Amino acid sequence: MDDMTIIREAADFLRERLRTDAKIAVVLGSGLGGFSAALGGVRAAAFADVPHFPESLVAGHAGRMSAGRISGVDVIAVQGRYHLYEGIPLREVVLPIRALRLLGVETVILTNACGAVNPDYSPGDLMVISDHLNLTGANPLVGRNIPELGPRFPDASDIYDAKLRAVAKNVAAKQEIVLREGIYAWWTGPSYETPAEIRMIRLLGADAVGMSTVPEALAASHMRMKVLGIACLTNMATGIRPGALSHEDVLRTASAAGDRLAALIAGIVAAIAT
Repeated sequence: MDDMTIIREAADFLRERLRTDAKIAVVLGSGLGGFSAALGGVRAAAFADVPHFPESLVAGHAGRMSAGRISGVDVIAVQGRYHLYEGIPLREVVLPIRALRLLGVETVILTNACGAVNPDYSPGDLMVISDHLNLTGANPLVGRNIPELGPRFPDASDIYDAKLRAVAKNVAAKQEIVLREGIYAWWTGPSYETPAEIRMIRLLGADAVGMSTVPEALAASHMRMKVLGIACLTNMATGIRPGALSHEDVLRTASAAGDRLAALIAGIVAAIAT
């Protein structure tokens, strides 16, 4: 079965199950699923029920899409995502984003839980992503291009939409939320980075490092979707401060920051829709 048929079948299922005209979708990273609780009139679809969606077993990811309203705006909340480190091919990692595009979604807000590389940042900070470094050598656009979705050689000069970043910073200021801005480095995982690798990543200019987001941003940009990335800095990256890293600590910090992130996203959604 060709990729476009797979995407269409997934989108057709979601269209029937979610019954929404939402133009905005929010992808919620590890421990950041609280935003979906604020949605009204929710209709949901489990990843496990969607044709061609792979199984995901990562803790902190509900594996569900929920369509509802917040701030008077129709939104789809994607509670969880797939990762390259799970052994899932990138064409399947980005399948939810591609299906959302066929549903009519035009703007996607990508959130994640990640490590702070910039020593001036702290666990619990939120950071709007201005650009990324792809350190994996992988790209979901490798292989046969799907002309119905986008061009063979897409531009990458403004993947994280500058106007959306300005909206996010304006909303954060009104809500008195400290919102950092910086470059996000995509690391394969699942092992956290070594101290030497973090020193390299700092030299390359990144402010944060994580194991997701970039594949979805590339696929969304390819399909001419507007992308906003917001990272929740859950820990200092290896070697920045003493101590070992654990996924449990990441989830705890992400959960603690969840209310601020949910309020920020709700404000951004309202601002985008006006």
